[in-house]
Amino acid sequence: MERFEITINDPVIKVIIPAHNESESIGKVVRDIPDSVDEIIVVDNNSTDATTEKAKSAGATVLFEGRKGYGYACLKGMGYLGDQEKQTDIVVFLDGDYSDYPEELPLIVAPILEQHMDLVIGARTAAYRERGAMTPQQVFGNWLATSLMRLFFGAQFTDLGPFRAIKYKALLDLQMEDKTYGWTVEMQLKALKSNLSYVEVPVKYRNRIGVSKVSGTVKGTVLAGYKILLWIFKYSVK
Repeated sequence: MERFEITINDPVIKVIIPAHNESESIGKVVRDIPDSVDEIIVVDNNSTDATTEKAKSAGATVLFEGRKGYGYACLKGMGYLGDQEKQTDIVVFLDGDYSDYPEELPLIVAPILEQHMDLVIGARTAAYRERGAMTPQQVFGNWLATSLMRLFFGAQFTDLGPFRAIKYKALLDLQMEDKTYGWTVEMQLKALKSNLSYVEVPVKYRNRIGVSKVSGTVKGTVLAGYKILLWIFKYSVK
């Protein structure tokens, strides 16, 4: 197994936040991220509101991705990091709807810095989750996906939570490709296939600001479930 070591004392941490019509929440998200982060990158995923303006005023670097899709936005952010002269050490992903607690970022990166983990998933456990923050279909979908990963791959994941940190070199090695709803499960499956070290950290989770583009619609829920299962079965037969 290739190791992606971080040996410097002051790691370069960058945050990527995909955002589609999150003008009411994006400023709160950006402002709550700890100062230890080197750069906050908000990827405006074809918003029709003031997401870009609110993110910039809060201090974020803003990129625009006109092709709608969570994966498209994440890949846009990765492309930006690849063009930087100073290499990133750790990439943190979180949502722009304020459902995550950005101030918990140190908890997410700690296992990478202290235990040399490659990937850390913020697990939205019931004990730390605000009532109603996850819909019944989200809870079931997470259970089904992680149960299948445990069955097929012996994985220890309990969540597909969007709040996560990964070593930048490890992320590049995964060669991420999903453009829409399958981004999170693709990362976890490829991490398993690549024998990356990983751990989950319990994080708080609250009701988002605004309406979810995925679980808030029947179409989004169905498409997300389809992509997640597609990725799992694709890797189970390899």
